[in-house]
Amino acid sequence: MTLRAIVTLPDPILRRKARAVTTFDKKLQTVIDDMIETMRAAPGVGLAAPQVGISERLIVVEYYQNEKAEEAEDETKKKVWVVLNPEIVKASEEKVMGVEGCLSVPNLVGEVERHAAIQVKGLNRRGQPMRVKAQGWLARIFQHEVDHLNGVVFTDRATRVWLPETEEEKKDRV
Repeated sequence: MTLRAIVTLPDPILRRKARAVTTFDKKLQTVIDDMIETMRAAPGVGLAAPQVGISERLIVVEYYQNEKAEEAEDETKKKVWVVLNPEIVKASEEKVMGVEGCLSVPNLVGEVERHAAIQVKGLNRRGQPMRVKAQGWLARIFQHEVDHLNGVVFTDRATRVWLPETEEEKKDRV
């Protein structure tokens, strides 16, 4: 596995709509493994392929499996989701504001409104259909990463943006 360089604004790949993944080969598996390693090393909780210079519809997310594990901050209860060609197919009417940052927009955080709960469909790393139901912070992460695949960064959606002042704000990088 290899750490990949994280692309930052104003790189144009971050503003492009990524193309669908159509080939499920050894090269793709290497890219997925590299993205997981890069996300963890950053550190971050999600990473989209355009953020490592690849214009394909692929995201990786690592977060707590459920709210109970999240509340307890139980690191042993984290899960990695790999979703190719993700599509948000359901979204709650309820929206919530939250602070986000981004590995591709270093040194800025912002307040962004997102759906409180969503359902994502796509393909797993082997090309098999999958669905993920997410709420709270996990739903926010998925929405943030899917935005990257459509050329959208969090600052486009933010109601306000600022330099992070606290360690907590610095950790809010998705």
